[in-house]
Formats: sequence, structure tokens, C-alpha cells
Amino acid sequence: MDALLNRRMLICIFTGFSSGLPLYLLLNLVPAWLKTEGLSLKAIGAFALIQFPYTWKFVWAPLLDRFGILPWLGRRRGWMLVSQLGLVAAIAWLGQLSPTSNLTLVVTLTAALAFLSATQDIALDAFRREILPELELGLGNAIHVNAYRIAGLVPGSLSLILADRLPWSQVFVITALFMLPGVVMTLMVKEPAIAAGAPRTLRDAVVEPFREFFGRHGLQSALLVLTFIFFYKLGDSLCTALATPFYLDMGFTKTEIGLIAKNAGLWPSVIGGILGGIWMVKLGINRALWLFGVVQVASILGFVWLAWLGTAPSDAARLTALAIVISAEAAGVGLGTTAFVAFMARTTHPAYTATQLALFTSLMAVPRTVINASAGWLVERMGWYDFFWLCFFLALPGMLLLIRVAPWNGEAKAIAAAPGRA
Repeated sequence: MDALLNRRMLICIFTGFSSGLPLYLLLNLVPAWLKTEGLSLKAIGAFALIQFPYTWKFVWAPLLDRFGILPWLGRRRGWMLVSQLGLVAAIAWLGQLSPTSNLTLVVTLTAALAFLSATQDIALDAFRREILPELELGLGNAIHVNAYRIAGLVPGSLSLILADRLPWSQVFVITALFMLPGVVMTLMVKEPAIAAGAPRTLRDAVVEPFREFFGRHGLQSALLVLTFIFFYKLGDSLCTALATPFYLDMGFTKTEIGLIAKNAGLWPSVIGGILGGIWMVKLGINRALWLFGVVQVASILGFVWLAWLGTAPSDAARLTALAIVISAEAAGVGLGTTAFVAFMARTTHPAYTATQLALFTSLMAVPRTVINASAGWLVERMGWYDFFWLCFFLALPGMLLLIRVAPWNGEAKAIAAAPGRA
């Protein structure tokens, strides 16, 4: 219980919220905005390609490991602050544009937003890894992921409700203001004290993280770990790529989606995240990957069911079905992500935190960015029902790889790191 109450766990709430809000804005709010402005499903799906910075952030992560951008704040906090302030400005500006008459500028600005968000993730992930001792890795990352998903309720619930009552320009400004708690957190915390310090040269920052990772695991095992990271979230990521347009196609209003997401999505996410972190302390990360992964895969079947139902016979039945699907997705995907993020944090070396975590999370983002871009094309040809069955079967390879990467009785240890300070 002491671990639940310490200052590091509180910081993980803010890192998760700040990290999650811009991503869920791109995943939920922007597609809803584009659809109401008249863009096709194919065009909306193609917007996933704008998230390419999430898959390539390991390219510039060494710069964040090697250099500080605001020396008076420190290496991690300087990058955190610059990216957060940039996100506030980009989100607020985006809503002032029209996707039909300013499409080129909208594409450019959403790409910049994704770049700033990915850069913030590099800094926040490294900061969080450096302040958490080994014993708190599972719980701290569980709280981070939980807050990450709660942040999704702002663009995925509150902003959608507001969009039925306010112009989009005001909705985006209000959404941007929710980045300010992260800015305050960045200014109030202390830079983590790391024994290894910054890499001495840019070459060390670029080459050594990869040499250390492949040297520690061996080529075959390292490639197996990277393959697992790619596949573990593939099915549920593709499944939720067009969740908001799917709900709209099923006849739900933006207000209904927002209210159900707030009530049916919040508590399963909060309770699941907290219990998941506590269970991980007892289970270990490996067993959590197995158990939480099963729940994650099963939650995809809720979308299959909702697509099969189509238009339910009554409003009450429709809203009940939507609530079940959203709550199952919030609990299942949240639990799976909790264990997955803890696994990636455990796999990093403290001397190369930003670059190695950026590599792992970039691989995790590839399905969301590249494969999800085909989601609209697939739905138009397969229909929602067959599309969600495809997502279910794509989720299975990641579970099978657990046999080699994280065996049930083969718990690994995190690489020792000097305790940080926050």
C-alpha cells in the first residue's frame, strides 16, 4: 500500500494523462471531426499514416538522450516542457481550420501534432523509467497506463459531447487546455538522478543502445522480443482504429457515445488499471502478460457482437450493448497495455532508457500507424462484422509468442538502476 501512496505514483498519473491525451485526440476526436465534416471512411482511415512519428521516434530519441534543450530544467524535463507547450498550441490551432477547405494545412498540423506527441512520449517514458525502482515498475507503469486511458475520455467523451453544443474551434481549444496539468507537473518535479548520466557523444547515444540490447539478448532472442512487441497489440489496435466512426455508423449520436464512454469506460479502466498493477506485483510481469492478454483478445469479440446486432430493437438495448462493448474494451485493452508497458520498461537498460524505450514503443505503434491506415479500406470491402473477426485472429500470434518471450514460470528481472528522485 505504501507504493500506492508515494510521490512517484502520483507523477505516473500526470505522465500517463499528458501522454495519452494527444494520441486519443488523433484516434478519436479527429476521426469524428473529419466524418462530420464530410470526409469518407477511406480518407479518415488514411489519416492514420499521419501518426508515422510514433513509429520512427527511435530515430531522434538519441538526441534526447544526448542533449538537453533547456539546460535550466535538465535533460528530461526540458524536452517534456517544450513538447507539451507545442502540443497546447497545435491542438488549439487545429480546430480553427476546415478539413475540406484547408486539408493540406490540416494534414501538416496533425503530422506536427503527432511529432510533438511522440517526442513528449520519448521524454516521459525515459523520465518515468528513471524514477521508478525495480519493485515499482509494474505498479508505476500500470498507473501510467490507467491515466493514459483516462486521458482518452477527454477527446473521446467530453469533447464529443461538447461538439454537439459548441463549434469545433471552441472544442479543440478546450481540449488543448487539458495539457496544462502536464506542464505544471514538469515544472514542479525534479530531474531524475541517473548514475550512468548522458551518453558522452552523439555516436554513443545512437549506436550503444542497439549494441547493448542485441548483445544482452543475442540476435535471435532480440529479434524474437521485437517481433512480440510488434504483434502483441496488433489485433486490438486495428479493432479500435475506427471505433468512433463504427459507433456513428451503428446509429449512435456523438452525445450518446460520449456519455457511455464516460460512464461505461471510466470505471472499468480505473478499477482494472489499479487492480492490474496490484496483481502484477503478486503475479509478476510474465504471468500478467498471459492473463491480461487473454482478456484483451476476448474484448475484441464485443465489437463482433455489436456489429452482428446492428440496429437493436430499442434505444435501451442499443445503449446497453454499446456500454458493454466500451466497458469490455476499456478493461481488456487497458489490462493488456498495463502488462505490456511494464514488460518494455523492464527490458530497457538504464543507461539508454530513451532510445531503447523509443525503439520498443515505436514497434508497438507500427500496427496503429501503418496497418490501421488500411482499416477504412478493409471495412468498405468486408463490412464491420467480418472486419472485427479479422482483428480477433490477428491478436492470436502475439499470445503464441509469449511461450518463448515471457514463459509462465520464467519471470525475468529488471536491469538494476540507481534510484531516481522526483
